[in-house]
Amino acid sequence: MAEKQTPPAENQSSSSTPVSLTLSDPDVLECPICCEPLKIPIFQCENGHLACSPCCEKVKKICPSCKSKNGYSRCRAMERVIEACKVSCPNTKYGCKENTSFGNRSSHEKQCLFAPCFCPVPLNDCNYVGSDKNLRNHIRAKHKDHVIPIVFDTPLTIVMGSSENIVCFQEKKDGELFVVQAFRKSYGLAVSVSCIAPLAHGLGRFCCYMDVIIFDPSIKLKQAFTVREIQKVSHEEPKDSFMLIPSYMLLLTDWSFGIDICFSRRNDSSIRA
Repeated sequence: MAEKQTPPAENQSSSSTPVSLTLSDPDVLECPICCEPLKIPIFQCENGHLACSPCCEKVKKICPSCKSKNGYSRCRAMERVIEACKVSCPNTKYGCKENTSFGNRSSHEKQCLFAPCFCPVPLNDCNYVGSDKNLRNHIRAKHKDHVIPIVFDTPLTIVMGSSENIVCFQEKKDGELFVVQAFRKSYGLAVSVSCIAPLAHGLGRFCCYMDVIIFDPSIKLKQAFTVREIQKVSHEEPKDSFMLIPSYMLLLTDWSFGIDICFSRRNDSSIRA
């Protein structure tokens, strides 16, 4: 729903309150060329076809709708409409109470801390989706036996094999959720570490240190990296933030291996090099 705040006219009282309107077709507030929300400045050709500023330059001021070559002029009326329109965040049902201008909708969605996060526990009957905070509470209430509790800067050892390619962790104090996944490929195993959180947090809040132990305790692979943040566990091989275990190191173990793993906050200096 879009809320249009109607500015007082000359014969109106300045105490006029905003009114709520429902747009049956929200696309009317988008640039018809790039389909992005209209932002000021807004232009129109002589026949009334709209264009945002970047598209106006890209089409070299030739309207793609009617082929008019007479250029564009500012559309002050539509600019006032866009200025007055406020939209609720699509993450309202997850707790966001922000109302933003229509033109800044996309920017807010990228920064929203209430973006939906999906339960990472590999159970077929759990489809929980909620805010970061609510997901942590869900895990504690419903999946306590399916996650491994951790303490930052405290190493622990886990074993992964061909039958278990995902392990979930939850930090004891604040409840941050981490997932270790193993992706089996012809050339070896790609082991990734992720944090379930809104992407608005950005990369770099957490670090992870891993020692991978194969069949011989004297043979270890060591790696430290920044933990990437995801909203939903993916079964696609990661492109970054992973450790590669060559296949020749796993042939004698039925692709099973142990991991000494330690999580740290990025601003902590305790992660080992």
